[in-house]
Amino acid sequence: MQAPIARIFLMAFAALALPAIAVPASAIAAPTPTPTPINSIDRSMAGTPAPKLSFEASPGKKTSLAAFKGRRVLVNLWATWCAPCIAEMPDLDRLAAAKGAKLLVLPLSQDMEGWQAVNKFFKPGKFKTLRPMLDQPGSFAEKIGARGLPMSVLYDEKGREVWRVAGTLKWGSPEVAGAL
Repeated sequence: MQAPIARIFLMAFAALALPAIAVPASAIAAPTPTPTPINSIDRSMAGTPAPKLSFEASPGKKTSLAAFKGRRVLVNLWATWCAPCIAEMPDLDRLAAAKGAKLLVLPLSQDMEGWQAVNKFFKPGKFKTLRPMLDQPGSFAEKIGARGLPMSVLYDEKGREVWRVAGTLKWGSPEVAGAL
């Protein structure tokens, strides 16, 4: 009686263990790409089409990035509770003013409080050029794989991603100007 049990155990062990021994680990798991450090430009998703999702341009009025086809668009995911987001907003406003029709800077709020929080922050006269929009319940951020805020993605005139940055950049720097 002991021999059949031992034989069954050995056969089960061989069925489970031998394939793992025979196949190298590199064939089982794909190599993990090195993540791009925060606060630097990442071109790993270049060419990816913009998400076909709608968001609010104003309370009750939906739009999408398709509405801006033919223009370069810098989508900036932000929130009123995000200190780095708030700190970079004046620089983004200056960038939007400097680039004019060449680049639309689109601050896309992730605030769960919706327009109440956005409008409180974007008081009349606070920013000259920026016009906030709202991504609630965060579908855009989820679709592009944002893992934190701020997150900015540059799209070309055909609606394809050029680059992205997790974190902040020096928006007025020559390096960023060259990348835009």
